[in-house]
Amino acid sequence: MVENFEKVWTKCLDVIKSNVSPQVFSTWFEPIVPVALDKDILTIQVPSQFFYEWLEEHYVTIIRKALIREIGDKAKLEYRILLDKNDSKSAISYPNTKGNSSENADTFMPITVGNQIRNPFVIPGIKKVSIDSQLNPIFTFDSFIEGDCNRLSRAAGYAVAKKPGGTAFNPLFLYGGTGVGKSHLLQAIGNQIKQITPSKTVLYIQSDKFINQFIESAKNNNTHEFINFYNLIDVLLIDDIQFFSGKEKSQEIFFNIFNHLHNNGKQIVITSDRAPKDMDGIEERLLSRLKWGLLAEMTMPDYETRYTILEKKMYADGVILPKDVVEYVAFNINTNVRDLEGAMIALLAQASLVKKDVDIDLAKKIIKNYVKSVSREVSVEYIQKTVCEFVGINTDLLKQNTRKREVVNARQISMYLAKKYTKNSLKEIGRHFGNKDHSTVIHSIQVVDNLLEVDKKFREDLEELKKRINLSNL
Repeated sequence: MVENFEKVWTKCLDVIKSNVSPQVFSTWFEPIVPVALDKDILTIQVPSQFFYEWLEEHYVTIIRKALIREIGDKAKLEYRILLDKNDSKSAISYPNTKGNSSENADTFMPITVGNQIRNPFVIPGIKKVSIDSQLNPIFTFDSFIEGDCNRLSRAAGYAVAKKPGGTAFNPLFLYGGTGVGKSHLLQAIGNQIKQITPSKTVLYIQSDKFINQFIESAKNNNTHEFINFYNLIDVLLIDDIQFFSGKEKSQEIFFNIFNHLHNNGKQIVITSDRAPKDMDGIEERLLSRLKWGLLAEMTMPDYETRYTILEKKMYADGVILPKDVVEYVAFNINTNVRDLEGAMIALLAQASLVKKDVDIDLAKKIIKNYVKSVSREVSVEYIQKTVCEFVGINTDLLKQNTRKREVVNARQISMYLAKKYTKNSLKEIGRHFGNKDHSTVIHSIQVVDNLLEVDKKFREDLEELKKRINLSNL
């Protein structure tokens, strides 16, 4: 027996609600009205042509999954689109034609309906302008791991989130290489602002999408409406502004929008893969604006931060891996957070899905297979082992407080090589030698440097150790 179409749609909404944010649900699913259910075809009514296009571009996959769950594999969706808000019988119907491919769409373009500009961020059918922030709710300050590599950026971002437009950090310009967490922090700022001051109009947008919007608005002679829309924003979060390079018209439009927002006390936060001084193809007047506030660099995470990221990832997935495996991954993947998380996902899959014990050997194999940019497998432990074998002592002696000359020399050489061949901080290097402080590590490095200048035999021995480390098949 075929269920009532309203009951079917209600069950679909239950599935959808658990997979999207509350704001997305209220904006794009609550206005939908189920109309009919004919065998495997569910018809829904949406407020406008734009509403239909937006659903097809962004949420058709989750709708389809919900329909299959409630109706079956042959489930189909048809839309009924109102042409006249005053006449519910006046409508046009469209079948769903995009299947699962719609989520590949990556541009947003203003659509003209009569004399009214339909910006894709404005909720259809509501007179008071309401803008979808385009934020991903998973990116928060709680899920952002703080370390020496990003402490200033995070602190500035949190200050902005508490008082948008009311600090000296306007604009806040976050810059750094790929995978250091710029986009995460950018969206965390927006999510925090929405939580603290929901009345603020926040918008996250990637610079390439901004450019595509502008180009489309120019084609449709809607540039004025395009600018007016962005002038409504209280907090503008723009990602990867380096893509403005060489786009003179887009730079000019953004320059005008920037001035309007800044002059009216609105907050602007920007990310880039480089500092303003290193950006080519950007007009000088725009570069000067980018440097008005705070420039905060985000660098590659250090060992401590990488280890903490891995611990949090394990906690989130409810899986515990051996400490030596986690240390191994944190030591050897020092490129960026994306590579780090990619390797950990592979390890967690082995632990939770395949039910296979994860040890160092398996970790080495997985990292080699799944992470292209893995660094050379040199750890402090391996360096200690190589040095101690060379001088003929036990590695445990390096962690003791003995002042025997051969032990002290081996310890100093090991610290020197650890600084040269690993990405560990001085503090972390000291931890591997009986929790020595960073000043002891600095002193050891200086001693080795001095000996290299005056002792030929010492230089020859150190070169031999370097060869053993570089040529070893770890």
